[in-house]
Amino acid sequence: MKKVANSITALLLLSILSACGGNGGGEKATNADHTENTNTGTNIKNSSTADEHKLGSKPLTLTFYSTSGTLPDTEFKTLIADPIHAKYPKVTIERITPAATTTPEEVLTTHTPDIIYSTSTTHQRIKRTGVYEDLRGLIDQYQFDTSRIKPILWNYIEELGDNGEIFAIPFNSNQHVLYYNKDIFDKFGVEYPTSEQLTWDQVLETAKKLTRTENGVHYVGLSVDNLTGLAKGLGLPYLDRETGNAAIDTPEWHRIFELNKQIFEIPGYVSRDGVWEYGRDQFMKEQTVAMRVTWLANMVGPLEELRQQGIEFNWDIAPAPNFEDQLGKTREAQIHSLSINTQSQHKEEAFQVIAEILSDEGQRILSRNGRVPAIINPELVKEYGLEIPVLQGKTVQNVFVGEPLQEHYFHPYETEISARLTEAAADMAVNGLDVNSAIRKATEAINKDVESLRATIGEQ
Repeated sequence: MKKVANSITALLLLSILSACGGNGGGEKATNADHTENTNTGTNIKNSSTADEHKLGSKPLTLTFYSTSGTLPDTEFKTLIADPIHAKYPKVTIERITPAATTTPEEVLTTHTPDIIYSTSTTHQRIKRTGVYEDLRGLIDQYQFDTSRIKPILWNYIEELGDNGEIFAIPFNSNQHVLYYNKDIFDKFGVEYPTSEQLTWDQVLETAKKLTRTENGVHYVGLSVDNLTGLAKGLGLPYLDRETGNAAIDTPEWHRIFELNKQIFEIPGYVSRDGVWEYGRDQFMKEQTVAMRVTWLANMVGPLEELRQQGIEFNWDIAPAPNFEDQLGKTREAQIHSLSINTQSQHKEEAFQVIAEILSDEGQRILSRNGRVPAIINPELVKEYGLEIPVLQGKTVQNVFVGEPLQEHYFHPYETEISARLTEAAADMAVNGLDVNSAIRKATEAINKDVESLRATIGEQ
């Protein structure tokens, strides 16, 4: 793995000097304008064409598309578009924003975004479209130092390629925390969570005190993203990596189902009209959920947008809970990543933008605005949340209590079958199904889905 150059500009200047004066300094000189990298298929330009692709040397608009994950326009501008334009005034990052009902596959057949933002929920789907450029050639060309990236993020990226390809660069580490509404705690005279990581048993006891109906308002003590969210505390895959069949009939998954069943059985949790699932809107808009354990990025950006609309309430952050024997660990850290389109006409410039975002300064902007950096730099942790108004006065150090797990390997069919886990949760919450029956029913449904997917998508 090559050491990173001080800056892209310095690298290009060195290339020019090398081309003019031989290979002084021991670097091997290129022999042609277009040396083909046989490992990746990426054309590597030598110094005679370097200026043509030097970021900021000419007016340029790069298009950007988010396939999944929470990235409000406020964050897109603050974290990506504005910093790049400020440093390179001739460069504009323009976001593609299709209709909400349009699938990523549909967007990618009608648009050619230069930079693609993805998360684990769509990596495999986008990979199947063939639009992910293998970045190994560009990593070598620009001497991008991948050792700066946190291992739990980079290891996941390496597993995404089938033959060593690198399809993405981590953008940030999306970790889990416990959000809580102080107003609801105050209303019912319940003590706030502390900065000490709680066990699920402790959280359940608190949730029981906060789940009630008062003056016609149905309050819920706890939202956890149900089976899929809880499973991230143990790093559990949904499908067997080798066979592709359901992998939820295990002691670990039984433990997750049992915990979710306990939550549903809190008196008053399922509303009289059968509502059993509670999420972001119930926490921050309706303000009827007292505690919500979820992704950091799922809430910070939207809460800031809500604040900008003049809507604020009294909330804070506590460490994500876990089972007693798992204390010290939180949940899987989700990878939000940046990729380059194979059809882009500006691959080199797009990679330079990504490299800039992954620089210390680029990642400092992320950290100061509420995203956990993807790179190893302890100093950035100290600056977390300093510039985003919605985090002022919050106990932001609790974001870093506990060790996040590496995100489990996502089987190519995992996203497609995840709805079966939602159905299983509904069966337990509304239909009163016991854990063993819910697991058995979900396993059968998942395996049928996988059989159909093999026929339509093909064996992966």
